[in-house]
Amino acid sequence: MRSRHHRLRILGAAAAVAVLGGTAGMSSAAAADVSPLPIQPHQTFVGQVNGVTIDAVVKVGCFGPVTSTSTGHPMAGQTVSVQLVSGIVPDKATVGYTGESADHVLVAFGNPASAAPTTEIKAYGLQVAIPTTLDLPCFGTGTVGFIPAPTSATAQTATVDVTYVSVGAVPAS
Repeated sequence: MRSRHHRLRILGAAAAVAVLGGTAGMSSAAAADVSPLPIQPHQTFVGQVNGVTIDAVVKVGCFGPVTSTSTGHPMAGQTVSVQLVSGIVPDKATVGYTGESADHVLVAFGNPASAAPTTEIKAYGLQVAIPTTLDLPCFGTGTVGFIPAPTSATAQTATVDVTYVSVGAVPAS
């Protein structure tokens, strides 16, 4: 009986460390650590690109000489996600709000007001692959928009500024 009780205490302590460790290692926007939680109306959230809200990097496969207008495809293994906000959000983070009716978030690379959404996220804490079929700049900066849907008058898009980094080529001189 004692050894069983001892094991339960150790497992409980390990679970507490895992939860607290997950909280201490949160990304840059005080996002709540959830595994997956459905998106619902009246929630504040942040978008994440490759696990971060601020200073995100997207690796793009560009081969041969590239110019300022060259594009390539995102490398596999990169993700977007949304996280429920809890606590104070850093100044650089742009939060979103699901508004009156949103139950999912659409992700758009480029100007969120005009770019076609490429990915749909239905739950917080769920990492969704960035499609490798997108055409993205080989280098430079951009914005990824996280758009609540269906939209409402109170819905607000979250954005993440990204830096595109070419893998396989360097800018032509």
